[in-house]
Amino acid sequence: MAKRPGIFPTFFLSGFECSTFLWKDKKRRNLVAETQHDKHAREDYQILHDLGIAVAREGIPWPLVDRKGALDFSSVDPFIEAMNAAKVIPIWDLCHYGYPEDLDPYSDEFCKRFADYCRAAAEYVIPKVHGPHFFTPINEITFFSFCAGEWGWVAPYRTTKEDRMQLRLALCRAAIAAVKAIREVDPEARMVHMDPLVQVVAPRDRPDQIELARRETYVDTFLAWDILCGKEHPEFGGSPEVLDIVGANNYSFGQMEYREHGPHAALPPDDDRIVPLCELLETVWKRYGRPMIIGETSGMGHGRAAWLKDVMEESLAAVNRGMDLQAICLFPAPDMPDWHTGAWLHNGLCDLVEQNGDLKRVPDPKYVDELRRWQKELNRVTALDEDPFSDPVELQDVIDAAQRLHKQPDRNWC
Repeated sequence: MAKRPGIFPTFFLSGFECSTFLWKDKKRRNLVAETQHDKHAREDYQILHDLGIAVAREGIPWPLVDRKGALDFSSVDPFIEAMNAAKVIPIWDLCHYGYPEDLDPYSDEFCKRFADYCRAAAEYVIPKVHGPHFFTPINEITFFSFCAGEWGWVAPYRTTKEDRMQLRLALCRAAIAAVKAIREVDPEARMVHMDPLVQVVAPRDRPDQIELARRETYVDTFLAWDILCGKEHPEFGGSPEVLDIVGANNYSFGQMEYREHGPHAALPPDDDRIVPLCELLETVWKRYGRPMIIGETSGMGHGRAAWLKDVMEESLAAVNRGMDLQAICLFPAPDMPDWHTGAWLHNGLCDLVEQNGDLKRVPDPKYVDELRRWQKELNRVTALDEDPFSDPVELQDVIDAAQRLHKQPDRNWC
């Protein structure tokens, strides 16, 4: 019996890019199809099985299963069959930047129909999936609000800060309603609410922007989580139980220099204004005191292994400071394209190599080796056994490793 049983069956998680937004050209994108995860579902899940990963973020494409309120979830069945065969359980992403074209996300109808859809999705998938049940109602509410409400990248193509703020409020209301709808189906279902870890600084020659950067770092970044847990806008119905598990997504471009218009500029890895990941995680932990995961993280290209090493060392330093870190999600499993250029990012556990119209999965050997090293360091499995769900993660092993290794936070994001 575990001394400190974790929430998940493995400490390392992964996932699949599943965005279904309407892009700038007004055309629907489907990243599951673009990465051929739909064609390679069984292979993709077997790869995770062989890597000792028993949990994966997987999408249900709301705009593709909801036709003016008529729901058809049959397209999800091949993914359920693949995950069950590989003994991997999902964290279901129910809205990954995409919604049905006949809905206005600012409307009351959006909130109601989203809750109805989430309830129906839970009713459909819960009896079909073996193991505990996890959901992310709306992925990255804060980032979704920026790219759809202020930058105009995706529908509804709004372009002002006020539009962005109102969209975030609407998405929070919908997410809270969704949590309650899902728990009508399964009161024990767990929720994982993902949003980016962000640190924004003013340009060195713009002291007048210091307060704007500070506000974005310490107020704006946390507003969605604050609403979900009931700290802000309690009339929406948020609570700590609604927030449940905090998923903090960590990428190098989350540390930025403030810009008045459009996305901020990512700090170079040797910038002395970078804050150690440990400190960013600790800020979130102290604010909510809820179980946490790193909901997405990955390096790029040849830097993937070094990135994982840095994330692990910073995460263990945070564990030593008392943070309840339940898991780290290496995202994505197969590679994904840059939304703007279509170029492969080379940030996955596997690269995608085109061969006669097919996308071959090619694991990155150094990234996999680094994962194996940390699995052994934390006394974790390197391949799944017959029943991965019989025992949860022994978090005491993670705590013991953190104390033994005694890693210290640093600013090195190279």
